Amino acid sequence: MIAFGAPPLLWLLAAPALLIALWVWRFVRRLSDLRRLRERRSVPIRERFALAGDLPFWLSIILASSLLIVALARPRGMTTAIGRAGVDIVVLQDGSASMHVTDVPGNRWQRSMRFLRVLGDSLSWNDDRMALTVFAHISTPQIRLTNDPNTVFFFLDHLQDRPPFRLEDDTTWDTNLEQGIAWGLRLIEKDRDIHGPSPNARLFVLISDGESWSGEVARAIQKANEANVPLFVIGAGTLSGGMLPAFRNEDDVEEASPGRSRLDRASLLRIAAAGGGRYFELDRDPDRDIANTIIDAGRRQAPTKVEEGKVQELYWRFLAAAVAAAAIGAIFLRERAELAMQVAGAGLTALSLAGLLW
Repeated sequence: MIAFGAPPLLWLLAAPALLIALWVWRFVRRLSDLRRLRERRSVPIRERFALAGDLPFWLSIILASSLLIVALARPRGMTTAIGRAGVDIVVLQDGSASMHVTDVPGNRWQRSMRFLRVLGDSLSWNDDRMALTVFAHISTPQIRLTNDPNTVFFFLDHLQDRPPFRLEDDTTWDTNLEQGIAWGLRLIEKDRDIHGPSPNARLFVLISDGESWSGEVARAIQKANEANVPLFVIGAGTLSGGMLPAFRNEDDVEEASPGRSRLDRASLLRIAAAGGGRYFELDRDPDRDIANTIIDAGRRQAPTKVEEGKVQELYWRFLAAAVAAAAIGAIFLRERAELAMQVAGAGLTALSLAGLLW
């Protein structure tokens, strides 16, 4: 739709309309004169006459004047963009004792934090949001759903070295996925209570080694399915595994390593299949590819949205068309004096319009 900032100026188009009528009358008169000239004039050679003479020049000038009047009326167009909503990614990060195993560069926890930075870098952050909760026997939310990348990277910097759970606590040696998913759903519900329903597609990203699950895993996944939140699983660790960390108990007595921890790929594959997502593995696929695949899967689930219309000034397009029409008309000029007058008139017109429009 086109609207005008100064619609009263459109009445000036009456003048070009009258000039068009006069131009048509003049063109018809010229055709009649040419016909009579050919009938009454006898010359030994065949004469050639231009069909319109310099009339195309005046037609171009009339058209350019009409376009200038429309430009002075400040036409404005309403643009509407159709796209997809963003994605809400809730990261369920395993923070149990097995994430301290050093069978990957640094350890499993630090490797997970490096991946989360890549995931954050891959988001557009215009409509996309991210949240983080860490779980072992219990779950502790770290970041609510936010579209502020500075908040996310601030927490990732402070969680880079170790999980928030102490090795001295018995609860750290347990992995309760049910608590992780429950808190993830609570984050989504709390965001809906505060900000209202979100058009974004929602998904869980679980990062774990799959070691020593407890709780009702199937029941937790069922709740996520009922909430229409697919579960993407990322394995951290290796099949060969590594020794669990030694630690000091509450009596400050050093305890030996409880044994060896290995990546439970089969368990994680079953969880991904039951959760309606996909399974990935760190260091088997590039981090950037994993992040982009997850985000693209979320965007395909996001509903289509229509952005609010934006007003765009269109007068400069009519000015450009007026200049083009005048330039085309100048092609039909055959006298240098007329061409010089045309250039001078165009310059004065441009200066006048610059003062009116800016």
